[in-house]
Amino acid sequence: MNADAPVRFEARDVPPRTAFALESAGVHPLLARLLAARGVDAVEQIDDGLARLLPPESMRGAADAGRLLADAVEHRQRLCIVADYDCDGATACAVALRGLAMLGAAPDCLGFVVPDRTVHGYGLTPAIVDLARAQRPDVLVTVDNGIASAAGVAHARSLGLRVLVTDHHLPAVDDAGQVLLPEADVIVNPNQPGCDFGSKAIAGVGVMFYVLLAARAELRARGRFDASTQPRLDALLDLVALGTVADVVRLDANNRRLVAQGLRRVRAGRMQPGVAALFAVAGRDPARASAFDFGFALGPRINAAGRLADMTLGIECLRTDDAARAAELAAQLDAINRERRAVEGDMREQAEAALAALRAPGDEAPPAVALFDDGFHEGVVGIVAGRLKDRLHRPTFVFARGGDGLLKGSGRSIPGFHLRDALDLVAKRHPGLLQRFGGHAMAAGATLSADGFETFDAALRRVAAEWLDAATLTRTLRHDGPLAPEWYDPGTVALLESQVWGSGFEPPLFCDDFDVIGQRLVGERHLKLRLRHAAGVREGIWFGRTEPLPARARLAYRIALDEWNGQRRVQVVVEAAG
Repeated sequence: MNADAPVRFEARDVPPRTAFALESAGVHPLLARLLAARGVDAVEQIDDGLARLLPPESMRGAADAGRLLADAVEHRQRLCIVADYDCDGATACAVALRGLAMLGAAPDCLGFVVPDRTVHGYGLTPAIVDLARAQRPDVLVTVDNGIASAAGVAHARSLGLRVLVTDHHLPAVDDAGQVLLPEADVIVNPNQPGCDFGSKAIAGVGVMFYVLLAARAELRARGRFDASTQPRLDALLDLVALGTVADVVRLDANNRRLVAQGLRRVRAGRMQPGVAALFAVAGRDPARASAFDFGFALGPRINAAGRLADMTLGIECLRTDDAARAAELAAQLDAINRERRAVEGDMREQAEAALAALRAPGDEAPPAVALFDDGFHEGVVGIVAGRLKDRLHRPTFVFARGGDGLLKGSGRSIPGFHLRDALDLVAKRHPGLLQRFGGHAMAAGATLSADGFETFDAALRRVAAEWLDAATLTRTLRHDGPLAPEWYDPGTVALLESQVWGSGFEPPLFCDDFDVIGQRLVGERHLKLRLRHAAGVREGIWFGRTEPLPARARLAYRIALDEWNGQRRVQVVVEAAG
């Protein structure tokens, strides 16, 4: 963590009775403490069995969607999946295509389209409907988009197409605060009004998986198959897990079960050829797969296609059953991801220079940051915004000029600043400034008029100054206290890696005071450390840190296995100093 972002350490509260109850139920003592600190208060909550998944019938619209898809399968109607250009959308598309084929849809009745972010924009636009028409579909099925696509849905319906919207994003609202829904034949979205589904944080791929469960139930009721002959849709859970983690949705109990089930299949070698190929090009071992692999190794390679090339590559990689073809596509995705990293690095250097020009040395960053340069690449503005947000701990927007001359931006936020609500307020204060906007509390997108950046920058800063205070603008790092010496071993690393951690269910982060008895730069970018602790000397590393540490430091860290020359040892991986 760069010194630009002040850090306040805060120990997680561990309810002792809850931790004791979990330990008494057979949970490892360290794990019991970590789970209790994250709100788990009963052993049933960590049961990741399929039977514990929320029932499909509790998701509004799922049963109707099941009937629509069952009719399409039985009458050989052509289905076209309208995908999105991120990993959630790509996995959701692959799940839809694979799942519908498993349910009996004929190969010549299944197709898909995916927007080019620089040409078509986001969602089911009228232009995408026209593109899909080339496949002569009877039914359009959106995945990970569509809830705000009123114009596109209306256009499709005017052409005689039926439209099933599956999405998880928040719907649009009018100036009076009334929710605006597209007039689709069926909408399945846990965040639509009147839906009581218990996981509002489910990803788009999870929604599509639930729709397939509902379609299978409908076909079973029609006698197409019975409980013993029905297709095993759980075979798709590796894709569901990948999309869920990559979309950084909150890992509530239901999402953790979906991810745990997917990881279980990957570790056992039961995964799609494309997933196996992505593990191979990333140099990761599927037998030791973790949510980290999905979020930081596989997900970025899929996302890179949508950012710099064509997400069709990612979808084809995930849907093919040909291992050789999957390997070829994965290699292409890996090459695109290397290009993405280079473009991102150049943009980050430009952004750093722009940030330096915004303030004098020693001055704090403004309460919100917006950056634009004609040399920025539209495909990676979101990644750069996220990196800068992490560094500065400020809501951050980065814009690039699109092919139509408009400014296309992506933003990332911090706790306490709802980014989409902030955009809504900016739009109300400056009518006509935002051509389009949407998103969530922590991530959002916006399109500005060609000359609207300076107005937007000032307006966003004003909202941030009104909503944020000094405490909110200080990064709070929650930790799990010291790691007892008896747990500093490879077994503990394996135990922690076997669990599902992620957004809203953060991985363990320990905190201790150390004497820094050795430090040197490795690879010119990382700080290699020797740390003396009451329990002995620890080897450590701080990735991305070049500034030296003082002789005595309070460090927040995780533990990991360092494997080198056939040797395996536990090391401290430092995340922050307090």
